[in-house]
Amino acid sequence: MIFFKTTLLFGLLILVSGVREYQKKDVITLREEVRSMFDHAYSSYLSYAYPYDELRSLSCDGFDTWGSFSLTLIDALDTLAVMGNFSEFRRVAEIISERENFEANINVSVFETNIRVVGGLLSAHLLSRKAGVPLEPGWPCNGPLLRLAEDMAKRLLVAFDTPTGMPYGTVNLKYGVPEGETSITCTAGIGTFLLEFGTLSRLTGDPLYEEVAMNALKALNHYKSNIGLVGNHIDVLTGHWTAQDSGIGAGVDSYFEYLAKGTLLFQDPWLAAMFHEHKAAIEKYIRREDWHLWVSMTKGQVTLPVFQSLDAYWPGVLSLFGEIEDAMKSLHNYHRVWKQFGFTPEFYNIPQGEAGTNRESYPLRPELIESVMYLYRATGDPYLIQVGVDILRSLQHSAKTKCGYATINDVRDHRKADRMESFFLAETTKYLYLLFDPDNFIHNNGQQGDVIKTQWGHCIVDSGGYVFNTEAHPIDPGALYCCRRIQNMLPDKISMSYKFFTTNDQNEDYSAEEDTIRKEDSIHKNDTNNIVEIVKLSQLRHKPVDEAKSEKDKNDETLLVQENISESLSKSEDEINKNVTSHSESAKMQVMAPPNVIYKADDSEITDTFEASITPNDQCDSAAVQNNTKYFKKPIGSRTTRFESQIMLENIRKRNMYPTNTTARSMYQTLSCQSQPFLQRISIIGEFF
Repeated sequence: MIFFKTTLLFGLLILVSGVREYQKKDVITLREEVRSMFDHAYSSYLSYAYPYDELRSLSCDGFDTWGSFSLTLIDALDTLAVMGNFSEFRRVAEIISERENFEANINVSVFETNIRVVGGLLSAHLLSRKAGVPLEPGWPCNGPLLRLAEDMAKRLLVAFDTPTGMPYGTVNLKYGVPEGETSITCTAGIGTFLLEFGTLSRLTGDPLYEEVAMNALKALNHYKSNIGLVGNHIDVLTGHWTAQDSGIGAGVDSYFEYLAKGTLLFQDPWLAAMFHEHKAAIEKYIRREDWHLWVSMTKGQVTLPVFQSLDAYWPGVLSLFGEIEDAMKSLHNYHRVWKQFGFTPEFYNIPQGEAGTNRESYPLRPELIESVMYLYRATGDPYLIQVGVDILRSLQHSAKTKCGYATINDVRDHRKADRMESFFLAETTKYLYLLFDPDNFIHNNGQQGDVIKTQWGHCIVDSGGYVFNTEAHPIDPGALYCCRRIQNMLPDKISMSYKFFTTNDQNEDYSAEEDTIRKEDSIHKNDTNNIVEIVKLSQLRHKPVDEAKSEKDKNDETLLVQENISESLSKSEDEINKNVTSHSESAKMQVMAPPNVIYKADDSEITDTFEASITPNDQCDSAAVQNNTKYFKKPIGSRTTRFESQIMLENIRKRNMYPTNTTARSMYQTLSCQSQPFLQRISIIGEFF
């Protein structure tokens, strides 16, 4: 205890006393240095590694790692837009768009493919208009990059077809879940899909993706321990925890991150409640003197007193909820480790003050600079600029090579390893650039934006509030309101009941409602006359008041109908809520493993066998430098079952294995009463209220 307090005080005195005040011209100079860093790494990938997944920055060649689909090119695409290189963005977007689909006889990580490929394609799709890419009719609800993102997501869906709704860790992009695939998956590999799948559902109008991802989140919450902690690995067939160490780092991290960011992106109070419940357990059992250790998920006893470099994302997450003081305390500790070695090792033994044995590497991770960027946006503290400078100087001094930037194999002597992870271009350089670029469009505070006129009304894009997925791919929340009627994206009390509490009658009504919506969506998406109309916010001030009033009359009529329906069903809703409460208090369901069945993602008659699957210890461990791309062996006879995604969705709704009390959602929607239409507000008084 004395050691912790003394070292923390000493570190704070050193850090605070030497803070330099940076002028705007100094920050711009730093920004341009980061741009040069990105250009050197990006051009090296194109010159030496493309079309392979990643660059070997010492050998100056490339190799496939996560799937053999030019991963770095997809991962770096939105960084080009963030840095203003729109011409290169358009060139690369055209190259990627020429691809028809991702069908390939290879095994891929479900987790990594989702955050890097699906997330990267969705972000690039939403940034296409800003980058000057020619848009298809109906954008942002249509587009080649969106179709590719959906194609990949469809190939990942088969992983979720388990008794618990939690996904396997590996799928084959042509045949589905490999035969003999381990059922052990890490927590992050289960809870890191909502941002991408939810965005995909909102843009395509298909609820399948969002409901599957939400069901997996509910499952993790369902299987947490009695003291509110989750473990590191779980059996997706039975719900049994196979690794019961609990922390905020490797194997768990992005689960908490997606609860927090999902709250912001989808405005869902249930996600907020779940995040704060987990955070309370973290504060009680895992946090020790502004460090976060590893503890037993059942008793809260310390099992591993280490700091992991992946822990460094946590201050950034706290800043999203305004908890700046606690975030800064942890960040000071992490910066002190960086200053000790010049980098943060994968493991840092806190009592001994040393890098963890066999965990001394630094694979160009972004988590520390990510938190620095978030906290600087929240506080403007010049100390955080200095932290960014320290990170930049270390990378330039010790990681740069003649053909890119290299993983640091050992932070104690700065020996290099022959790999540049794709996230260096997707995350590390992007967060550094955004730290030193306060006027970037990503930092828009909502005073600027464009109005898009769609068949469902008006929506606003490019007005800020971007939410980054765990691979730093920004998602524009305004675009999620462009492709469906507002009442379908934020369901009223009636449809909310149908969605979460299913009976036989309700299932029929809900399916009919969804079918109607999908048919209408399909008609609109195929309408060649559905041209995107874009209006600057500044132009709306001059819109005639009469036109705004006519829109208000229509909204008043709609509101009156909704109020009448809500009153007529208020009694039945109360009965439903009581039923849910009783279900949530019941004992946890015992799930039996299914028979030995191979799921296929296509109609082929031939089934192939797979190579041995990844060991549980390697699942979700991106620090392991290995080629994760695997191929089938020669086909042999085997029993198969065709995978049907809609059947899986119907089963999720009918079983309702993880019922939730919708009181918070209902109250949130009631409090979020309808205001005057946006166009009327902006045209009459010229501002939000």
